[in-house]
Amino acid sequence: MTAPAIPHFRAIIIGSGFGGILMGIKLRAAGIEDFIILEKAADLGGTWRDNTYPGAACDVQSHLYSYSFEPKPDWNHKFAHQDEINGYIHHCAGKYGVLPHIRFRTELYSARFDEKDNRWHLRTGDGKALTTDILIAATGQLNKPLFPAIEGRDAFQGEAFHSARWNHDHDLAGKRVAVIGTGASAIQFVPEILPKVASLALFQRSAPWVIRKPDRAFRRWEKKLFAALPLLERLYRAFLYCSYESRALAFTRFKWLLEPWTWAVKRRIRRDVRDPQKREALVPDYKIGCKRILLSNDWYPAMDDDRLDLVTDPVARIEADAVVTRHGNRHTVDTIIYGTGFRATEFLSPIHITGRNSRELADVWKDGAEAYKGIVVNGFPNLFIVYGPNTNLGHNSIIYMLESQAAYIMDCIHALDQRPGTALNVKPERQQAFLDQVQASMQRSVWAAGCTSWYVDDNGRNPINWPGFTFSYRRQTKQADLGDFEILGPQQTESTP
Repeated sequence: MTAPAIPHFRAIIIGSGFGGILMGIKLRAAGIEDFIILEKAADLGGTWRDNTYPGAACDVQSHLYSYSFEPKPDWNHKFAHQDEINGYIHHCAGKYGVLPHIRFRTELYSARFDEKDNRWHLRTGDGKALTTDILIAATGQLNKPLFPAIEGRDAFQGEAFHSARWNHDHDLAGKRVAVIGTGASAIQFVPEILPKVASLALFQRSAPWVIRKPDRAFRRWEKKLFAALPLLERLYRAFLYCSYESRALAFTRFKWLLEPWTWAVKRRIRRDVRDPQKREALVPDYKIGCKRILLSNDWYPAMDDDRLDLVTDPVARIEADAVVTRHGNRHTVDTIIYGTGFRATEFLSPIHITGRNSRELADVWKDGAEAYKGIVVNGFPNLFIVYGPNTNLGHNSIIYMLESQAAYIMDCIHALDQRPGTALNVKPERQQAFLDQVQASMQRSVWAAGCTSWYVDDNGRNPINWPGFTFSYRRQTKQADLGDFEILGPQQTESTP
């Protein structure tokens, strides 16, 4: 009796967030239906499915934080809330026929490239085997919650959870709450939960720079106008893009342009916070922009609340009912919420990815993740990464970058279609030249100002951000240059373009 054939697909996408759904839409638009999307969760949406904490919203304006080909004229707020963004992703997956291609509750365990047939051989978490010609990783950078390595963390007897895994069944009313971390998530949920709790101890390792968020609800007539005049919506989107893009000058070239924000933040702290000790603790001790700049209108008023204890003494350990700081101060709490971000620099971990010559991607990236144009990696043919190394932004919409990457990947797929059975392997010298250029540009950026941030890995490199304009990245990814690649035939034979 012969063993059942292993299912084979032209392409397999990992992840069903903005990047994965986009790639599914682009494959279908190109007439490719022989693909599936592997999603480990029970629903699509990526980070906008996972982050349901109170106050969760985007820090890029709605009309720009959406696909260019699928405008939404009726956004409720200038900065969309989590549920509306998640609904938008679901809408796009349904409208463009991607839903039937998604396999939910299917986590990828391993992927191995076989040079004999130029195929990726996959194994899912439940042991099932799949093969594909093209593997597209769209897992994103913000999908693995980071829990700090604090002594006794597992000894806590109360309720504890990460903001990205919010426990909505746990009622915070009247609770003594500890929040560890003051990053982008805490900025949003702390002001939301503060009115409910009996007390809140906020443990701050370093103060964030928090600027005003020019948010408001769209008026009914504005929504109707955008719907009636699509060109107006396009012009508004273009205006937003140019406004955001201009900030790249400050982040990557002329850091002094950020100084007016420094003055404005300090002025807000003086105005909104009465306690002089809190005021002093809330002023960051690093250059603005070195870490992610955050947006909020209610953060500093929340800091002024008498129920909030701002703790700057480092956390030493956690006990059954308390958080204890380095100087022995014991904060008795019922609930701990970790607003400590994500393991952003780990990228495709924990998937075991094996390329040519049995090289493990984890080993290749042991000193830091790197990829040519953030998309392809030497030694891993026909593996394409969406939202890969050095493609995150500090100044504009990541959707713009995703669409640039999707165009590049589709160009590579078209080249492969013309050469059946082959694989594209980026040349090491082309990848290294790109990386050298990126890191040289990074040294001129504000992110190299010397602070410790989630942008920087354990080796002191920044594998996260794109140190330039988004339009320059789009120009570089507009078309795939086959001269950048070895074109591999089966059995490791090579041909030239």
